[in-house]
Amino acid sequence: MVGDWVGIASTSYNGRETDKREISKIDNADPEKPILHFTEALTYRHYAEIYKPKNARDDKDFIDMRCEVGVLSRNVRYRGNPEDSVENQYGATIFMHSPGDDSLTNRLSNVEFNMVG
Repeated sequence: MVGDWVGIASTSYNGRETDKREISKIDNADPEKPILHFTEALTYRHYAEIYKPKNARDDKDFIDMRCEVGVLSRNVRYRGNPEDSVENQYGATIFMHSPGDDSLTNRLSNVEFNMVG
């Protein structure tokens, strides 16, 4: 929603290249691929592509290399793919990182986990 804050994960080898931005506009011309506009430009480049090899055997033969984007200003729903998560029994992984000194402490609250295994 306009006014929400989002966190955008790094897609480089430097895990600190993340961005936090406020949504100023949402372009829903294509409901399958909405375009988010922010109040200011991103600091870092964030790679996003679904790579399909030339010798792919079927539609499931691909590598999803899109960065993670999380809504920071309201409750979060962490959900698996509704088309195949249940039948494939996929799990969920959430990574939390310290700056290398194991000093990380974290608590998750107001998070719904659905179709994650």
